[in-house]
Amino acid sequence: MTPSEEGGELRFGRHHAEDDPGRTAEGAIARVRTVALLNLGYFGVEFGAAFVIGSVALFADGIDFLEDAAVNLLILLAVGWNARARSAVGMVAAVLLLVPGIAAFWTAVAKAADPVPPDPVVLTAVGAGALVVNGFCAFLLVRFREEGSLFKAAFLSARNDVAANLAVIGAGFVTAWTMSPWPDVTVGIAIALLNADAAREVWGAARDEARSVRS
Repeated sequence: MTPSEEGGELRFGRHHAEDDPGRTAEGAIARVRTVALLNLGYFGVEFGAAFVIGSVALFADGIDFLEDAAVNLLILLAVGWNARARSAVGMVAAVLLLVPGIAAFWTAVAKAADPVPPDPVVLTAVGAGALVVNGFCAFLLVRFREEGSLFKAAFLSARNDVAANLAVIGAGFVTAWTMSPWPDVTVGIAIALLNADAAREVWGAARDEARSVRS
């Protein structure tokens, strides 16, 4: 079920509200606002922890929280725009999805020069907190994931972050067992690759949205 468009603007049809009372424009905006605030708040937690314990995975995931907040703020700005403008913003969101990857690779190179393992307890605990936050965000956004490239970007970010957080927790356990820095570095790079794939999907959705306007 997709939103109807009048004059190129996003419209959540009345039948959406009848089938699912929460699936309205107002409901979508409220959920996106909540997701943006949660991501912005936990960015501070994760980024601070990454700095203290020197974790590549937490650094990449922390930047990911900041990127997610930016994507959701873009959605709040663009949800009332026409389809052509939304597709352009969707492409910007796709580019933003690449930011954590670039940050992760840069941090991994720096970590390789000073391979000290992060504190596994902090790594695991902060990863578990991130899992709770991202799981809740994915739950809030799942019913809107087919409502165009912008909502697809928000949902894919949250969904991918759940997988990333599970990997961070796993890295914490492996680090505690081996006291090696490489599980942390490996997960940081994996987060980069995961976001690159999400960026590809969102770019494709935005391009299709633009083509639908021209046709």
